Amino acid sequence: MNYKSIQLQDIVTIHEIYSIHYFEYKCDFSFPGESHDFWEFLCVDKGEVNVLAGKTFHALKKGEIIFHKPNEFHDVKSNGLIAPNLVVMSFACTSPVMSFFEEKILKVSEPERLLLAQIIQEAKRTFEGRLDNPYQEELIRNENPYFAGEQMIRLYLEQLLILLIRRYMIDTSPATAAPAIVKSVKQKADGALFTQIQEYMETHIHETLSIEQICKNNSVGRSQLQKIFRSKSGYGTIEYFSRMKIDLAKQMIREDYYNFTQIADRLGFSSIHYFSRQFKRITGMTPSEYASSIKALSDKPK
Repeated sequence: MNYKSIQLQDIVTIHEIYSIHYFEYKCDFSFPGESHDFWEFLCVDKGEVNVLAGKTFHALKKGEIIFHKPNEFHDVKSNGLIAPNLVVMSFACTSPVMSFFEEKILKVSEPERLLLAQIIQEAKRTFEGRLDNPYQEELIRNENPYFAGEQMIRLYLEQLLILLIRRYMIDTSPATAAPAIVKSVKQKADGALFTQIQEYMETHIHETLSIEQICKNNSVGRSQLQKIFRSKSGYGTIEYFSRMKIDLAKQMIREDYYNFTQIADRLGFSSIHYFSRQFKRITGMTPSEYASSIKALSDKPK
């Protein structure tokens, strides 16, 4: 047989990466703005922010992403009410298809959120320094980086851009396109149940929940519940709920409306001491150390 190769086409190619950040800001933070000759995107993971892109003002909510084209002035500010979590990444790309992203606010889907999370995880293991340091202007390679971490970041980023373009620009009706991922009925059911229980936990975040309560109020067996949470999150059910509480505690600390005792009480912890122990176990810092860390980054002169 005479095989002939085909040269694969590159529609989106990332040439260089300038920065990868995951910020947990206070509700009163303000970035004065900048412009540069490469692309940048900002995705709101939690909360809300106000963004100026060129001369246009945007109010971005959770799950929305905005791209700033090269040399476009942009700034970002909290809305004064909600402490936001933001993914910010800048990169060089001269592919013509990038014009698709100009002057658009897009909504990220679950597969795209997963890609963003994978980029963050790879960056933590590939580069030195903290991803929440807004004053870091250069990515420094780890002495012992994760194998092929830089290439994985590029591939994840290229895939993210392609998925966004496909979803918004190409007709994906059942008659003309096949789904990217075919899920079994069971996977869909498990995913729906996981989402349902997540929402239940968010509603009861100020309480102390037991496995029995969660099972009873969501019509699910104990073993099935634990299996789903291990599969979807990597944590046991109660551990996942504890991390949700600490995640909200971090946001409340950044919003600066309540002291630590009030936060512990509002989130259903039995005492400030137990709250502090749980906070340090999960974050590696005490609540005071966390508050000081965020403040230090926010107050650092440029």
